[in-house]
This record gives sequence, structure tokens and C-alpha cells, in this order.
Amino acid sequence: MFELQNKLFAEGKQALLIVLQAMDAGGKDGTIRDVMQGFNPQGCRVVSFKAPNSVEAKHDFLWRIHRVVPAGGEIVIFNRSHYGDILSVSVYNLLPEERWSKRYKHINNFEKMLRDESVRTLKFYLHISKDEQKRRLAKRVTNPQKHWKFSSRDYEERKNWDKNMEAYEQVLGRCSTPWAPWYVVPADDKWYRNWVVGKIITDTLKDMDPKIPDASDQIHEFLDKM
Repeated sequence: MFELQNKLFAEGKQALLIVLQAMDAGGKDGTIRDVMQGFNPQGCRVVSFKAPNSVEAKHDFLWRIHRVVPAGGEIVIFNRSHYGDILSVSVYNLLPEERWSKRYKHINNFEKMLRDESVRTLKFYLHISKDEQKRRLAKRVTNPQKHWKFSSRDYEERKNWDKNMEAYEQVLGRCSTPWAPWYVVPADDKWYRNWVVGKIITDTLKDMDPKIPDASDQIHEFLDKM
């Protein structure tokens, strides 16, 4: 991964967007910590998305997303993403269905545009079981080192488990495309989650086949003078 990223950064023409979605305690932070340590931070960014702030809410829902997509040579990891503007909005009835239901098409078109502009998109849904989520949430209560992660909202979301699963099924079915595929990753076992995500990222970078640029004319002139 490190060698491929180095070539991607040096080439500066292609980019990779990695999207991580999961239920609370699904392992997004752990995946970023364990898998992405194979990248050089110089060419990698992590962007986390929560509820839109007052400025973001005044724009279209993709405005805050487009501002932070990777530039040429970069790898960007989204911890949650634009899909929250379908998932949360539909589960909690935050907007009329007539409005949010159009977002499937908007997202597919947006991701197609990114691909046309040499940005690859990989989307991972880290799927944990309801029992495993219960165990992980309990650790946030009993382990002082994890208290900072605790939120009563986690338990509210758990009450809507079935609605969330239905919403994810819609997203995975309607927004997995040849240019921006979804991967459903079994995530109860962290080692297996990390292996699957790491392998898919590595295979994608190999397929992108970034090249170290040829030496510039200035370098050749410099070498001739030595």
C-alpha cells in the first residue's frame, strides 16, 4: 500500500476516495487506525461527517462533500459520508421522502463525475451483528478509556435497528455502480474486516497503476553538467 500510494502521490493525476459507513460501534475508527497506517500521512486525509452545521445546511447536500474530495495524487477517507443524507434523513423523517428519494440519483451522478475526473471511489459498509454492537456499546460504558465515545444517541439509533437495515439495503442496492461499488464487509471479527478492506484498497491501487513520472528536462540538463 505504501509503495502504491507513493507512486500515486508522485504521479499526481489520479486520486482515491474511500468511504466508510457503519452502524455506531461498527468499526470505522478502528479500520482507519489499523488499515490506513499503511499510508504516508503526507498524501492522505481523513474527513469526518456529522449533522450539517448552519452554513452547510444552507447549501445543497453535496456541497460540503465536493469541497473535500481528493485532489490528484491524494487518498481521502470519509468517516461517514454523503450517504448520511439519505440514511439518517429517511430513518428519522428529517425531510419529505419526495426530496431525499431523489438523492440516490444525485449521488450516482456525482460519483460518476468523480470517476470521469480520475477519482476512484471505494465504499465499504462495515456490517456488525446486533449482538456485537451491544457488546461494543457496553464497553463504552464500562471502560473509562472509552467513555469519550459514549453518546446516548447510540442507543437511540439501536432502537431503530430494523429501519436502519432497511435504509442500508436501499442504499447498497441503488448506489452500487461499476464506477463506485459498495463492498459489504463482515466486521464482527476485526482482523477479517481489516484484511478485506486492505486487500480491496491494494487491488484497486494496482488496477489504477500509477506511474512515477519520467525525469524532467531540467534533471537531464543537470546530470549532463555533472
